[in-house]
Amino acid sequence: MENKKMSIGLFTGSIDKLTAAGVLISGAAADDMDIDIFVLLQGARAFLKGMGDKPEKLGMAENADLREEFLGSLKELNVMPWMEFFRVSKELANVKIYICSLAGKVWGGEKLEDFEDLVDDITGIGECITSMQESDIHLFI
Repeated sequence: MENKKMSIGLFTGSIDKLTAAGVLISGAAADDMDIDIFVLLQGARAFLKGMGDKPEKLGMAENADLREEFLGSLKELNVMPWMEFFRVSKELANVKIYICSLAGKVWGGEKLEDFEDLVDDITGIGECITSMQESDIHLFI
């Protein structure tokens, strides 16, 4: 039987939504789904080399005043950082991470080596659309 496929348009660059995306991705990977992640606009900034290790540089999607409480709770609960969810998922299943070429350029990332090593390629929006058309599940986060 063929694996189910999930495609995600990851627009966010906020730590709360990146963490939520990581949890979703790891669950899908544990279920042996093929996963394509297309990192768009603000999301591309979070994947710049070294940025993922600096939660203080990432905002919150909503309720910015809850940022420290959110980060404190993650630490207290020993929840792995958002980028670690992505790394572990790539070890578990066929997970590919693509940076949208426009999004990369917006944040000064034009080459693959400008981004974290877990990024597989830089692509255009057409690849994102095609992947979503072929997927069983598609999400926009």
